[in-house]
Amino acid sequence: METQANGKQLPSHADLNLLRTFLAVHRSGSFTAAAPLLGLSQPTVTAQIRTLEQQTGRELFTRLPRGVEPTPFAHELAGEVAGPLDALAALEGGAGPLTGHTAPVHLAGPSELLCVRVLPALAPLIARGVQVRVVQGLTEPLLEEMRAGRHDLVVATRRPRGRALPSAPLADEEYVLVASPVWAGHLPDGDPCTALREVPLVTYAEDLPIARRYWRTVFGKQLTARAALTVPNLYAVLSAVTAGAGYSVLPRSLCQDHLDTGRLALLHEPEEPPLNTLFLVQRPGAEANPDVVRVREALQRAAREW
Repeated sequence: METQANGKQLPSHADLNLLRTFLAVHRSGSFTAAAPLLGLSQPTVTAQIRTLEQQTGRELFTRLPRGVEPTPFAHELAGEVAGPLDALAALEGGAGPLTGHTAPVHLAGPSELLCVRVLPALAPLIARGVQVRVVQGLTEPLLEEMRAGRHDLVVATRRPRGRALPSAPLADEEYVLVASPVWAGHLPDGDPCTALREVPLVTYAEDLPIARRYWRTVFGKQLTARAALTVPNLYAVLSAVTAGAGYSVLPRSLCQDHLDTGRLALLHEPEEPPLNTLFLVQRPGAEANPDVVRVREALQRAAREW
């Protein structure tokens, strides 16, 4: 196969395997992410890219702290070889990073958000045969795993740093101050900060990230309370607060049903409730799988109603 990019013709003896490796790195965004997709070791991927660079006489990728950035020559080369390589892979019956064939979509995000919002939004796709593999976890570790090629899509609670991982705002999540009706009925009227001083605080982390932010944003004050109960799962926090353990600050999506049915009481209604923007992050090259695009678009449509 011969091709030409930026005025430089590939040698006629260019190894198809080298071009396949190049395209996988270009689509995945890193040598590390491309390796498992190709069934190769990371040193082998690195060696093959260096060989191709020697054959073309051009640098293909700029090494970054996380992943690689294709050079302009690499972008042009990818545009030239992607069609023929994908067609060849399809004839061979392949599926993966070099084909448009569907494969399981690897999706990750916070466990509570996945259960309440994401999985219900994907139910119609699953019923139509789309395969999804879901991992639950905190945003920062999930993004690191995406950089290593483990996830196609991540629903993140913050925008990734840098430009290696493309992302787009998905929805805004509102936070509410809640307690059981029993606690709410015994609180004096007036300033919630004063009223809650003697009420136990339930949270998912010792440093009270959600509650501290609520106090700072809504009341303009620093939260001085210490947690009475910490449990690293917002469903567990919801369960404890509903049972009467104390008060907490929770995502409205998680506790709306409890508020509607009276199992929880809203302790404060600020004019501007604190919001946290959720982001949908996609691994570079993941769009080669059409089902990744279907899942992404389904989440974006559903998020308009969140």
